[in-house]
Formats: sequence, structure tokens, C-alpha cells
Amino acid sequence: MDDQRIVTLYWDRNENAIRETEAKYGKYCYSIAYNILHSREDSDECVNDTWNGAWNAIPPERPTKLQSFLARITRNIAIDRYRYDSAQKRGAEVDSAIDEYWECIPNGDASIEDEYVMKQAINGFLESLDVRTRVIFMRRYWYSMSVKDIADGMRLSETHVSVILHRTRSKFKEYLTKEGIFV
Repeated sequence: MDDQRIVTLYWDRNENAIRETEAKYGKYCYSIAYNILHSREDSDECVNDTWNGAWNAIPPERPTKLQSFLARITRNIAIDRYRYDSAQKRGAEVDSAIDEYWECIPNGDASIEDEYVMKQAINGFLESLDVRTRVIFMRRYWYSMSVKDIADGMRLSETHVSVILHRTRSKFKEYLTKEGIFV
């Protein structure tokens, strides 16, 4: 079933929307949660919470890209779960990715005046990257994949991936500063 028909089912409050969403995007959402949590049970729970989150968000929202909409919900739920689970003990991989990402932000105390402008700037930056670099950057900072998993999947050395990530973070920081995103 195509995404617009699934969204229409949500708008009509038809419970088949959840079944259709799970059939089409269940594995995708699970992989996002699993990359963050590394737990089958927790990832399954996050995916189920994603369906609930979509049910509660549609309506009033009418996502144009259902896959991205669901990925955002799953990722946020998984990160919240990760933070809750690791309040006492810190997990290395997701913390590492989060710490690396925050290196890109020119002023950690700055407030974002307009989320739309920030979103446009990030999209502009991603569009400026070559495909390989964009894939590596997204796998690390959106999907929270380890450097090793990225390297294995792209048939590169871990060192090469680390260098690409470091250079891209530097470019991202410079780009955000140049765009005046942070005051």
C-alpha cells in the first residue's frame, strides 16, 4: 500500500493503518531502534511505541514522507529509552556519536531561533556532500551506527571512515557558522 493511502487510514482512524505501517516499515524502524539500543526486546518495544506515536500524531499532522516521519518517531523514542536505561551507566557507541555530533555545534549554549531555518541549513549541507560522505554521515549521526559497522558495510577501513567523519563534522560546523544559524 502506498504511503498516502496509509496516511489516509490514520486520518480516518482506521486501525488497519497500524497493520499496513508495520508491514511496510516494521523492519526499517526496528533497525533504527536496534542501532541505538542493541537490545531485541527494547527495540521491539520502541517500534510498538512508534505505531502508537504515529496514531497519536496523525491527525493533526499529515506527513508527506511517511518513512522519514516514522524514522524520526522511532529514533526519538529509542534515544529517550537509551538515556533512561543508561542514566546510571553510560553506553559507549551512542554517547560517542552524540558527543561527536555536538562538536559540530559552534556554540553549545546558543538557541535556535527558527527550527525551519535550521532544518533547511542541515538539508543544504547534506545536499552539498558527495553521496558516499552523506551516507557515512547519516549512518553515524542519524542511525547511530558504529564506525566499524559503517566501514564493514561500505568496504572501507575504520580509519578511513573516522577521517571522513572528522572532516565532515568540521565542514558542518563551519557551514552552520557561515549560515549564521547560531548567534
